[in-house]
Amino acid sequence: MSGHSSLSPERWARFSSEQQILMIANEMERGRADLRADRGAARRLCYARVLDLVDLTLQGQPTPGMRRELLHWRGVIAGLDAAPDADKSTHELALRVLLELTGGSAAQVPLLGL
Repeated sequence: MSGHSSLSPERWARFSSEQQILMIANEMERGRADLRADRGAARRLCYARVLDLVDLTLQGQPTPGMRRELLHWRGVIAGLDAAPDADKSTHELALRVLLELTGGSAAQVPLLGL
């Protein structure tokens, strides 16, 4: 696990789904800054951290609907990670979709200008 090697599944599971989504979104927001600054290596590290956190979230996700949505969302991020060039619009759309997964995190969408 690249950026979160000290974060165990048990510790991650102590956070609410909303907190987990917000922490994943925080990594995506960092990646958004990397995209604006055209920092390709940093963008790849961002996606690695995001995928790590999504995997941790999926391990402890008891809700089938949320699990399904996160799996689809993870596929989008894996595609962004594998793409040779940065895709700012897809990144921002993915961040918005992630935030809209919970009511509390959805409140962040207008604050981020998404």
